Amino acid sequence: QLQASGGGLVQAGGSLRLSCTISGFDFNDPAIGWVRQVPGKGREVVSCMSDRDGRWHADSFKGRFDISSDNTRNTVYLRMNGLKPEDTATYFCVAHWYCSPYVDAYKHWGRGTLVTVSS
Repeated sequence: QLQASGGGLVQAGGSLRLSCTISGFDFNDPAIGWVRQVPGKGREVVSCMSDRDGRWHADSFKGRFDISSDNTRNTVYLRMNGLKPEDTATYFCVAHWYCSPYVDAYKHWGRGTLVTVSS
């Protein structure tokens, strides 16, 4: 139901755009978000969007990361600019009824995509 793609290796300062393809949800207007897990650390919510909640980014990512979607809302993107080595993580596409800053709120998870930022 959630398929993330677009990860890869990028140099510090570079950009990547992750994509999340969405299908099969049985409720309208799912909130789609991105959660990342840095190696050796816990997971954190990066951003989320829905028609009801608009677009939300955690403070740590404002100004560098941007969530958006295509016109059909079948694909949600995460544009990441100014990447730093500490952004190296597995990025998961997640969904829930509403956007939340708490990882545990998200009950639907796709397989992650690995982003590696080299210094």
